[in-house]
Amino acid sequence: MRAYLMLLSLLSFNAFADISASIKEVVEAPAKVGEARFSYYFWDVYDATLYAPKGRWNGQPPYALKLTYLRDLKGKKIAQRSVKEMKKQGLKDATKLAQWRGQMQQIFPDVKENDVLIGIATSQQTTRFVYNGEVIGNIDDADFTQRFFDIWLSEKTSEPEFRQQLLEGAN
Repeated sequence: MRAYLMLLSLLSFNAFADISASIKEVVEAPAKVGEARFSYYFWDVYDATLYAPKGRWNGQPPYALKLTYLRDLKGKKIAQRSVKEMKKQGLKDATKLAQWRGQMQQIFPDVKENDVLIGIATSQQTTRFVYNGEVIGNIDDADFTQRFFDIWLSEKTSEPEFRQQLLEGAN
């Protein structure tokens, strides 16, 4: 049993190291700005952690948002919810939303409890997605990058308390 627990902790450390490396590739000296748990009605959905250079948030890329899922979800549902949140913030361009939904549906995997999905906003205004330590796709569109991360970080977010927790350590 002890060997099993040691192996499990080593595997967990390796997964964390891979995830940290993915963020470090894009965000210089990444440090946590804040963290929050997103719940929908009675269900905990994911824990989120926002990283920025030296933990200093200025609203400009590069930065990363790490989501650790607490329940199983379909990738297509994650993409649909993302589009719904962009609409709530006032984006009305149906063609653009349909294009982005299709791109996200191709990129986002079905997630299981404890899976980690990271969105990284690069300084080139590209969004890179990392799933359990592996890069799974990019969307090279500055408008998408802004709108996608605005879901959590904009003053227009549908979850202002969640945003406040993510930006808790902002300078």
